[in-house]
Amino acid sequence: MSTQKMVESHPLWRRGGASAVPHAARGIMFRASEGSRGRTWLRFPGNTIRRLRTHSRFTHRFNAVLRAAGVTIDGPNPWDPQIRHPRVFTRLALHGALGAGESYMDGDWECERLDELTARLFRSGLYPRLESHSVLSPGNLLARIANPQSRRKARGNVEAHYEIGNDVFEATLGRTMSYTCAYWLEAKNLDEAQDAKHELACNKLKLSPGLRLLDIGCGWGGFSKHAAQRHQAQVTGITLSRAQAEFARRTCDGLPVDVRLEDFRDTHVRFDRIVGMGVIEHVGPKNHRTFFQKVHENLAPDGLFLLQTIGCLRTTPGTDRWIDRYIFPNAVIPSASQLQQASEGLLVLEDWHNFGADYDRTLMAWNANFEAAWPGLRERYDERFRRMWRYYLLTCAASFRVRRNQLWQIVFSKRGVPGGYQRVGR
Repeated sequence: MSTQKMVESHPLWRRGGASAVPHAARGIMFRASEGSRGRTWLRFPGNTIRRLRTHSRFTHRFNAVLRAAGVTIDGPNPWDPQIRHPRVFTRLALHGALGAGESYMDGDWECERLDELTARLFRSGLYPRLESHSVLSPGNLLARIANPQSRRKARGNVEAHYEIGNDVFEATLGRTMSYTCAYWLEAKNLDEAQDAKHELACNKLKLSPGLRLLDIGCGWGGFSKHAAQRHQAQVTGITLSRAQAEFARRTCDGLPVDVRLEDFRDTHVRFDRIVGMGVIEHVGPKNHRTFFQKVHENLAPDGLFLLQTIGCLRTTPGTDRWIDRYIFPNAVIPSASQLQQASEGLLVLEDWHNFGADYDRTLMAWNANFEAAWPGLRERYDERFRRMWRYYLLTCAASFRVRRNQLWQIVFSKRGVPGGYQRVGR
């Protein structure tokens, strides 16, 4: 039987069940998984059909590597990647993690449980082999020399992510518009968990009516609103995003909250309490010391400072190349040693709380919200954006699931709490 007749007689082909995607503007590539052993074919104008042999060769080689993670290319499990275009193998070989993310955005491969696929790659130790391409990337090498989070560059870094459209974040984040890890200890849903996180932070800061609170990187005003509304704090929120500032002013209207478009380096006012949630990741290692010096300068002698941050297990010069290019330009997740060194001699470390496993659940809830809201967003954002956002949320969820990344709430005092700090939360 000829190749063309063999393929067109295949039951998946007759039922329209074969997957098909454009191939190099020359033909249609399709993959029949029964009878033809998962091989990939090209159908050209004139009904000429040819087998794409490189798919089988690369599939065999990559499956040999992926076996340690329990992953099979074109396999039956929901975490098995399904190849739609063989160029994915070349992109992986040349660009590692960046190539994996870009090829997913372009529809070169699918995966029903992208989060679980990534978790398996992390657990098996295979993911660092993808990232090895990133460590010596020009961007990370430049970060060792230059200061990509300088005052001049900081606003552009923030705008690149936080001003893609408030509608995306409203669809993703829920009622509180909080873009940091929620606290799920007793919560039943995302909004309850974010309220619990805000209340946990307020209790750790021992907020009381009239205290002056600085919210560094206040985002869309979720925590500022909570602190002012429930604890009657006098709040000043600062952000570098105009879209965030405008939204925060609206959401905090009528409350004692002053939202400013301001770099943390330009704040010169004394506060009783200071909070920074999800901000130091954007500050960058070259500015960590300056950040803590400003906190020390602006904090009252008996004040408390709460820092909530994602934490990595080891010090790195940069971040994943795909995350750096498409999600958080020039952001760097700090290690524990970096934070300790940057704060040394300036502040007293009173408490260090890790609830990083809660970020997995938070990110999965964000993804569910976004997917549910997509029909209302698709007129303003294309399918590539949707795949980018999904890839971001689900792969990050996996990193917290396997405890590769952590989430820390750290409490500092300026001079030490007399009699000792009493820990809040568990």
